[in-house]
Amino acid sequence: MSLKASVPERELRMTSTLTPQARALLARPVLASLATIAADGSPQITPLWIDVEGDDLVVNTAQGRAKARNMERNPNVAICVVDPDDPFNIVAVHGTVTEISAEGADAHIDALSKKYMGVDSYPMRQEGEVRLKIRIHPDKIVMQSQE
Repeated sequence: MSLKASVPERELRMTSTLTPQARALLARPVLASLATIAADGSPQITPLWIDVEGDDLVVNTAQGRAKARNMERNPNVAICVVDPDDPFNIVAVHGTVTEISAEGADAHIDALSKKYMGVDSYPMRQEGEVRLKIRIHPDKIVMQSQE
């Protein structure tokens, strides 16, 4: 007995520039998965909030977290975003971290909080926490999209 899944026909595109379809998905409050490389060479993956600025992807974390340490050591990352309404609408990115900065990071986490939670200020901020805004340049973007 064999089971055959009915999978919609999709067009596979490879590019290094975000397409309008990719931007539309990334503009929605959909969690992204960020893969970094740990000190021992193993992959480390984290679900997180994501934003787009120009042609770059931007994420936010707190200083000292594993993903921040990993990206400071090795700028090669991968990001995947799957549309919860259409699991075949996927944006997958191989990219390079081009900037890690505390400058503008607090305002950025507040903007992400507005996008993802509908609140003006990040409610999980810890006293003494230093936020980091991380800019990722897409080197290769793979996107499956229903046209």
